[in-house]
Amino acid sequence: MAPVTATQPRIPTCTYRLQFNRWFTFSQACEIVPYLEALGISDVYASPYFQASPDSLHGYDITDHNMLNPAIGSREDYDAWVAQLHAHSMGQLLDFVPNHVGIAEPLNEWWMDVLENGPSSRYAPYFDIDWQPL
Repeated sequence: MAPVTATQPRIPTCTYRLQFNRWFTFSQACEIVPYLEALGISDVYASPYFQASPDSLHGYDITDHNMLNPAIGSREDYDAWVAQLHAHSMGQLLDFVPNHVGIAEPLNEWWMDVLENGPSSRYAPYFDIDWQPL
């Protein structure tokens, strides 16, 4: 894999979608990397893998953008998967959607702070809330 530079970015040529959840983890993704390489895949397109609502099947209901989803694996599992990708000259694209968050469970600290403190919450500006509806 050619090094990525500011003047010559690496452009994916053939991607394959991986849908991470409790039934498909970083460790399992590690196992299929040689198969994906044999198919000619240059990069994997990964579903969100940050901490999400319990039992999330899609990962778009993120509760903490700073933590990996423990149902998918640990930091060590993630690092092993990335190392496996690099060992096979592959990269990853992450489906990162920062405006998607899980609010059904009280696990999202930012959302809970907004519910508890209203407009005075330090996180209020991050949510599109009409504080003075008609």
